[in-house]
Amino acid sequence: MDGLLIGLISLGITGFFLLGVPIFLVISFWVIGVSLVIDFTLANVGVTLYEGLNFYGLLALPLFILTGDLINAAGIAKRLSDFAYACLGFMRGGLGMAALGACGMFAAISGSNSATTATIGSIMHPEMKKGNYNEEFAAATVAAGGVVGIIIPPSIIFIVYGFMMNLPIGELFMAGMIPGALMVFAMMVTCYFVSWRNGWGDLIKFSPKRIAKTGAKAWLGFMAMGIVLLGLYTGSFSPTEAAGVTTGFCLIAGLLVTRKFGIKDLPKIMMRSGQITGMLAPLIAVSVVMQQVLSLLGAKAFLTEVITSFGGFYPILFACMAIVFLVGAVLESLPVTVILAPILAPIAASIGVDPIQFAVIFLVGASIGFITPPYGLNLYVASGMTGIPYLRIVKHVVPYLIALILTWFAIALIPGISLWILS
Repeated sequence: MDGLLIGLISLGITGFFLLGVPIFLVISFWVIGVSLVIDFTLANVGVTLYEGLNFYGLLALPLFILTGDLINAAGIAKRLSDFAYACLGFMRGGLGMAALGACGMFAAISGSNSATTATIGSIMHPEMKKGNYNEEFAAATVAAGGVVGIIIPPSIIFIVYGFMMNLPIGELFMAGMIPGALMVFAMMVTCYFVSWRNGWGDLIKFSPKRIAKTGAKAWLGFMAMGIVLLGLYTGSFSPTEAAGVTTGFCLIAGLLVTRKFGIKDLPKIMMRSGQITGMLAPLIAVSVVMQQVLSLLGAKAFLTEVITSFGGFYPILFACMAIVFLVGAVLESLPVTVILAPILAPIAASIGVDPIQFAVIFLVGASIGFITPPYGLNLYVASGMTGIPYLRIVKHVVPYLIALILTWFAIALIPGISLWILS
């Protein structure tokens, strides 16, 4: 009887999800409904919701979100984009590659995929249209570039993964550096060949003077990246401290150096950051309760038995990757992480995959979901930003999707890509 009721509740909740009810409410309704069926005390739900967020490391989450908004408001993102174009604009597809490079640099400060797509896209998409690129390909390029927003440190989702799996967030950040750079490089190569084949993109003359000039103007962005990466690499900062220092730096840069915003603009900037944090934090809290309920239902044990039945290192690893890819195609990376990571990470560990490496494998796979239909959050962001229909962008994102999947397999099969920098 309990199984029938849980099945009916799950079916009803699936209907809510398909109707567009926010994922936080979908999970909450399911948790409460199933808890009542299995006599799991609701008092524990309240306590767990509080304790789920009572973690110092999670303080980095709103700070890095605020950093991304301050960078955009201060005009630092535009300066980084100009520098990338000066370096790559002389090549076929150079402006597209510059957009991807700018996404990588912005990701090294903000840690968000949608913010990376929206910010760099609003700057580079109009420039690519003027530079003789197909506008749909330009939209697909900035959507694909945003994928690295959660891989190149600092990464909001790495913070969540580290919190949930009790892994050192600083080491996760370091492990994401080379894979993130490799993903950017793979997409740049793809952009070059697609642009060369179609004759897209005007070329500019290679000018060391222009590179030096735009590089000098982008010094604030380089300093912000240096604060985060060097601080973490040398052990001078914890991830939370790095988030606080970087936020303070970008605030001072915007107020006193670029002067792109003033004190009166801060409430609006902080409100935007607060809205994003307000969507993420409740989802993290309710996911902890969901893990408890799934454990009581035996879901974790069942899925573990199914996956391990494949036998052998590679079949099990590829099965885990396939599950991440398929679920990531219909859910955003945060619910993918909170639902699947506690189940798949122990399975990967049981066959000898390093926990840090599997975190990178897992999150790279989840990030690819940002440009994988039918969900593809970055595709929707790019569509809303450019006014180009979603399906027209999907057609042009396929080459990037193939490049990222091939890179993902390389990251999974070569542990040194993730772990070398930690050694």
